[in-house]
Amino acid sequence: MGTGLVLAGLLVLSPAPAQTAALAPAADVVLPREPGPAPAMRAALRDLPRGVTTTLLVRDLGTGAVLAAQSPDLPLIPASTTKLVTGAVTLVSRQGARGWWSTELTVPAVQEGQPRVNALTLRGSGDPTLSVSDGANSLRALATQAYARGVRRVGEVRLDPGRVDAASFAATEYGLPMPALRLREWKSRPPGSVTEARRRLGAALIAELRRAGVQVDQDALGVAVPRRPYLSPGRPGTQTQAQAPVPAARRPESGVASVRSGPVTPFLNSTLRPSDNARAESLLAALAAAPGGQDAGSGGTLAGALNRERAALRRLGVDLGGVVLADGSGLSRDARLTSRALVDLLKVMYDLPYTASPTTDSPAQVYANRRNLFAEALPQAGVGGDKEGRGGTLAARLVGSGLDVRAKTGTLPGVSALAGYVTADSGRTLAFAVLMNGPESTPLLELRAVQDRLVRALAAVY
Repeated sequence: MGTGLVLAGLLVLSPAPAQTAALAPAADVVLPREPGPAPAMRAALRDLPRGVTTTLLVRDLGTGAVLAAQSPDLPLIPASTTKLVTGAVTLVSRQGARGWWSTELTVPAVQEGQPRVNALTLRGSGDPTLSVSDGANSLRALATQAYARGVRRVGEVRLDPGRVDAASFAATEYGLPMPALRLREWKSRPPGSVTEARRRLGAALIAELRRAGVQVDQDALGVAVPRRPYLSPGRPGTQTQAQAPVPAARRPESGVASVRSGPVTPFLNSTLRPSDNARAESLLAALAAAPGGQDAGSGGTLAGALNRERAALRRLGVDLGGVVLADGSGLSRDARLTSRALVDLLKVMYDLPYTASPTTDSPAQVYANRRNLFAEALPQAGVGGDKEGRGGTLAARLVGSGLDVRAKTGTLPGVSALAGYVTADSGRTLAFAVLMNGPESTPLLELRAVQDRLVRALAAVY
């Protein structure tokens, strides 16, 4: 046994003499240091306006190696690169491309099958694509189904707000409530309050019911009965309890009509490519409306939805050091992301791709064949057209570069960001993130020009 010496609170053991000869010299422990930007990248960054703080990280998605880093763990305002989080967590929560939202009409169970019911209740899951009359996912389709099921007269219409505290979402910079039941047609003129949303939705549903031939006795909306399980008297878990009949007044409501959205990906495309703030906030509200789960229990509030996002990122292995989530769109200046967190997220969405149909292809093949739905939802650089098209907010950037760049932009006064994927000249697929924060008077076009030169440089170097 060796002897010990205490130095500055540390016990240092010395080997016994007999052991000394047998021990090899101890090697120095060297912590790996991530490489800084290549000279060509540093040259691009020299053109930054004064007072701008920049962080960046570049990772090779084939090997996982970090190729370039500059303060990647420094939290900065991310602007609309926040939508990468919103979009990724939406795909995860909806279980990929085949996920959907649903909406239904219910009646009291004791009145199922009867032509006259006391109440007809609209219940939803936060579907941001529900329409008044357009297609199968609409109030018109619900009303038609209810009539086909024999409903001819309704005492009152009720709206179930579900789990969502719609008013809590008005605290975001977007500033409008996000009810669990909302209509696609509201995009151009969204309701300014929960009361207005309830009134407009109720009027639209009543009009569609009457159009379908269902008489509605009153225009005033009723209060929905919350859904809750019935537990009969007696000792919990006993056979007597399991077989006890449910009193008529406590039976759950029965569905008479149901519609569901199409796949989530078209809505995701129309959110990320043009960087649509309203759609991004509605996706966040849909997370609040989602039932149960291991990260539930937050009451359907804005804070609860953000907690769900954070829990999902943690499960995906994203480094959350310094990360602050504040909304779904990135309008908030209170939000903070790091380049490392963004690249972590980009990497996992590349490594575990969501596709429109099952595949045995490798992640690299899925990406190269444009089947990675998350990557394809991002703006494509240099393709021209307006921002509603495939190019989105990158349509007019990197034109003529010949580069395949699929990335999300972010812009606020004094803030510019770019995070996504680029295929380097070597053929390697890289994930990158660059965040720039400066005074609000900073010329944003200059920041974008630096980012474009930076992307060209890293594509040439790696």
